[in-house]
Amino acid sequence: MTFLAIDVGNTRLKWALYDAHRPGAALLAQGTEFLEHIDRLAEGSWANLPAPKRMLGCVVAGDIARRRVVEQMELWDVTPQWVVPSAQEAGLTNGYDYPSRLGADRWVAMIGARHHVLAQGAPRPIVLVMVGTAVTVECIDAAGNFLGGLILPGHGIMLRALEAGTAGLHVPTGEVRLFPTNTSDALTSGGTYAIAGAVERMYQHLLQRCGEEPACLMTGGAGWKMAPSMTRPFELVENLIFDGLLQIAMRRFGDAD
Repeated sequence: MTFLAIDVGNTRLKWALYDAHRPGAALLAQGTEFLEHIDRLAEGSWANLPAPKRMLGCVVAGDIARRRVVEQMELWDVTPQWVVPSAQEAGLTNGYDYPSRLGADRWVAMIGARHHVLAQGAPRPIVLVMVGTAVTVECIDAAGNFLGGLILPGHGIMLRALEAGTAGLHVPTGEVRLFPTNTSDALTSGGTYAIAGAVERMYQHLLQRCGEEPACLMTGGAGWKMAPSMTRPFELVENLIFDGLLQIAMRRFGDAD
């Protein structure tokens, strides 16, 4: 039973087609499209795909983007379904004040992270960092309770804000340096260390709360840029959102055809 997983982020849509709606399913095809090009999917990269029997997605880009995706899926006889964060799902308990207001991508990625760590052995607390247009830092205890998290501007947003608000500064192509000696390196290093410092603070909060060293996971398109500058070793996991969607789909759809 083919299964289509979709992640509609702030900048890009990512999709993956699997041969089943369960963890460990074989990946048949995958792709990425910028949001402004969603309307070409049906005639482009989706045109020759095997028709999915099930679909589950998460969207943070808003209802307009979601409707555009649904329109592109009309070439198949499949019912679109979208994740809305709830009080509990797939072994994770949602500690947000209003659970449904948590970003769907954050919720799904945390479910993926939880099961990724469980697959490696005993339950552990988790610090999960997603690095994209925005950066999120989530804390989960060993029992699977989402305790809370941070939202920070990503690198690009930080640099554009500085460019807009500071005379003479321009978005740089600098490097991360221990002691930056030019403006481009100073801006790039400043943004990187601001994110790394926020992550370290949340790591310390979780360590003190749980009394156990957390597992540290990082995902998102720009994760590889941040990982070398972190104060703790982080495991880079490329597709945590898709992993989470597979976990949810297995429980929602079961073995039905």
